[in-house]
Amino acid sequence: MLSAALALFGALVYGSADFLGGLAAKRLRSLVVTAVAALSGLIALAVAQPLLGGAGSGADIAWGVLGGVVSVVAIALLYACLALGPMSILSPLTAVVSAVAPMLWGLLVDGEALAPIGYAGLAVALVAVVLVGFIPGERIVRPSARGLAMAAGAGLAIGAFLIIIDQTSPASGLAPLVASRATSGVITFAVVGVLVLAAVRRGAAARSVLHVSEPSLGATPSGRADLEHTASGAVTVVPSAGRAWWLAAFCGVADAAANALMLLALREGDLAVVSALTALYPAGTILLAALVLRERVAAIQWLGLGLALVAGGMLALA
Repeated sequence: MLSAALALFGALVYGSADFLGGLAAKRLRSLVVTAVAALSGLIALAVAQPLLGGAGSGADIAWGVLGGVVSVVAIALLYACLALGPMSILSPLTAVVSAVAPMLWGLLVDGEALAPIGYAGLAVALVAVVLVGFIPGERIVRPSARGLAMAAGAGLAIGAFLIIIDQTSPASGLAPLVASRATSGVITFAVVGVLVLAAVRRGAAARSVLHVSEPSLGATPSGRADLEHTASGAVTVVPSAGRAWWLAAFCGVADAAANALMLLALREGDLAVVSALTALYPAGTILLAALVLRERVAAIQWLGLGLALVAGGMLALA
């Protein structure tokens, strides 16, 4: 029960991170938001690590580094597939694959076993993932094979991150997450640095790389699905440049907190259960968009939110 509660709460925190990152990406390039979030999340995890105790072995750190590389791959694939569109299909597909891959790993490879209500809960959770991730207002078009492959790849990379972190020892504390965040931060800052140097060499201002020059895809710092889970016709909120930097920083702290909750949930329970509930992260984004931006929640999304609660209760009893 504790594991399911931690995973479901972690999903809501993931959604809040996505919401903050999405607002920041209205002013800053998504890659820049990712880099800033990686740095602020790293600081938060490094501060929390001594407070929570534990020390990672060489193997734990290696798993964390691998997780950081995989998360960058997820981000890259996510950017690519969302650029191709349509988000209304590719976003839920990414979320479903990110849940199914570690679910199958837990059940088939790790030998996890659930009560019958648990298996039913997994099915309900997958339906909820699709409904909650639905993007109202977007015209439905047929996705390309390339877009579908990239969306599935992004989902597999996100699921792989969960599998990788699940391999770390309970005695390692948050050390694997610190290593993961440091790795992804180094990679993303390196990419931003290369873009800045390229801009300067061609005579452009360095700040041209930092600010958006095209519609934001709303990609998130951990490679989960986009931020565009809002109803059509909603008022677009574009923060000031200074506020955007702060939003990106807070996004990273929230994302780090969600990662910590996910790690605790994995150490308390089953990978299959945690992965199914973590994939419900769009619920947090939807609820914050409704509360803060007064955006309308579609009826199908309310149904998904209700099923998410039902799935959480069923998996808590599993």
